[in-house]
Amino acid sequence: MMETTQRWLKKYVAFLKLEKSLSVNSVSAYLSDLQKLIDFVGDSKDILLLNSKDLEEFLCQLRDLGINARSQARILSGIKSFYKFLLIEDYLQIDPTELIDSPSLGKHLPEVLSVHEIDSILAGIDLSVKEGQRNKAMIETLYSCGLRVSELVQLKLSNCYFKEEYIMVEGKGSKQRLVPISTKAIHEIQLWLLDRSQLAAQKGSEDFVFLNRRGAGLTRSMVFRIIKEQAALAGIQKNISPHTLRHSFATHLLEGGANLRVIQQMLGHESIQTTEIYTHMDKTYLREQILAFHPRNQKK
Repeated sequence: MMETTQRWLKKYVAFLKLEKSLSVNSVSAYLSDLQKLIDFVGDSKDILLLNSKDLEEFLCQLRDLGINARSQARILSGIKSFYKFLLIEDYLQIDPTELIDSPSLGKHLPEVLSVHEIDSILAGIDLSVKEGQRNKAMIETLYSCGLRVSELVQLKLSNCYFKEEYIMVEGKGSKQRLVPISTKAIHEIQLWLLDRSQLAAQKGSEDFVFLNRRGAGLTRSMVFRIIKEQAALAGIQKNISPHTLRHSFATHLLEGGANLRVIQQMLGHESIQTTEIYTHMDKTYLREQILAFHPRNQKK
């Protein structure tokens, strides 16, 4: 941790204890939330120098990790408290968290897109622009494989086994898993690779499947923006993100009859309880399934 940050953290702890009269446990909770931001930044940048864009990308990571909206709001609240303290102490003149809204707590489950809506998003991509085929391949891969956005941006050419129709994905905790990939997604990626071959990949990004126009790897926030823009162009009013495609992937598998354990393995969930959120379906569908398959409803 950078020396300046460490010094201000000590002052912040004293402020929480003396000025705010917080308990030891409360102070520990504030620091724990702040530590998540420090871990995200690493040694690349001092957290005292972060801007709103950096913080938005941090929130993107929280969403990608599956942290629920209530926990996201709590973490953001702790971070806002720290930056307000820096303003009070006249260390900062501008609060980078000022324009960042807390996530909505009204909905506990992400939106689900229909297959028609996903097809509409893909059909609306302008393939005449340089990024068009990349965006199409990217969205198709997210939906076809149920990837987290972090898994998508870190996907490597050396981990793509198109002949066998599998990709090797590095998930949370650096755990790797094999994920089947559809022939449609393979086709779109191979078309993108023709365009990608015209780019000069930056050092360290040579093996990434998806690159930006400068030859560097994509960021999570960039993927969020692209998907929101394409959804808007398709006339979809839902509040969607890359995770919406992952949720739709799992929900469509479940509705098609896939076993929950299979979906668990595909998504890279350690616990089946995490996968069970994908059993969210409308009541009409559930009623139809019960009437069709429960033995008490079978006509003799």
